[in-house]
Amino acid sequence: MSGGLGIREVGYVDCAGGGQVVVDGDVAFIAHMRAPDGTTIVDVSDPSKPLRLATVEVPKGTHSHKVRVANGLMLVNREAQPADRPAPGFEGGLGIFDVSDPRRPREIAFWRCGGAGVHRFTFDGRYAYLSPEMRGYVGNIVMILDLADPSRPQEVGRWWMPGQWLAGGETPTWPGRQHRCHHPIRLANRLYVSYWHGGFVILDIEDMSRPRLVSGLDWSPPFVHPTHTALPIPFPLRGRRVMIVSDEDVAKLEPSPPSFLWLVDITDEARPVPFASFQVAGVDGAPQPPFTGCHQPCEEVRGTEIPVAWFAYGLRIIDIADPHAPREVASFLPPVPEGLQRVCSNDVCMDERGLIYLIDRGRGRSSLERA
Repeated sequence: MSGGLGIREVGYVDCAGGGQVVVDGDVAFIAHMRAPDGTTIVDVSDPSKPLRLATVEVPKGTHSHKVRVANGLMLVNREAQPADRPAPGFEGGLGIFDVSDPRRPREIAFWRCGGAGVHRFTFDGRYAYLSPEMRGYVGNIVMILDLADPSRPQEVGRWWMPGQWLAGGETPTWPGRQHRCHHPIRLANRLYVSYWHGGFVILDIEDMSRPRLVSGLDWSPPFVHPTHTALPIPFPLRGRRVMIVSDEDVAKLEPSPPSFLWLVDITDEARPVPFASFQVAGVDGAPQPPFTGCHQPCEEVRGTEIPVAWFAYGLRIIDIADPHAPREVASFLPPVPEGLQRVCSNDVCMDERGLIYLIDRGRGRSSLERA
């Protein structure tokens, strides 16, 4: 069953499955899950009549499922697919494109790193905050790149969880790559960093060359899902500073119910305190397969209503005005894409007009608006 409560679809693009969608002005950039599809660029000035402008392809064995755009620059990741078995000759890193003319994307630089490449990142128009694999480390770490000259990206600083730097003689206390950077989000002089089965950390970047740990919280275990996103709310709620944290419904430590959304009090940022959560109505305690529960909140926070991509449950809009009692105020479940078994809503963003863009991991992207 598909349909919306308080939301209507105003446009649709039939495209390969996507990992991320972002909108800059009236242009949408869709990063895809599998080669050869890399990035599709779409004019959404009329969301009911989306127009493809350009595509960027990637070679077999390359994952380019994340994209960010600002100041005429498009950044895309280059990650091995599968990540644990890079193909011979694979080079991972970050592709940097001039998209001042979105019809003609032009690669101007490629920043290389070791291992499986870059997973996810954010970009403020000058600095990129990313999660690369680097030689000598186990799992992805935190890195800041300066793109003042986008043709020559420069490393500014890096941080890793103690135990990751094997070449420096450190020894991890966890198995394999379970503790690794998923992606950092900047607010003022802090980075809020999801760290997979290592929970999340808050970093002080007043001196970007020396990121400093402020605090962290690891709840996996006892909770079985890895932490995907740590999103600070840029305004107070009931006089408190709050962060939304989403765990991703994949890579479970054991069979379990679907993942959910956390609210964490960071008023005293040295002691983050989880104090509320949200789960879709009707979900019981029965174990469910991966890609059922929570995945990714919209990182463009424009008010207390937060759109969240919820894998098999589509789009859920959660009002956190009363942070102790988050509540769903609207939802949209897209139809199951042709040839697939169920919906898999992977990412969501909102443009300056208030239009919401929802991408399916398997196929298609919807443009939505509040009814």
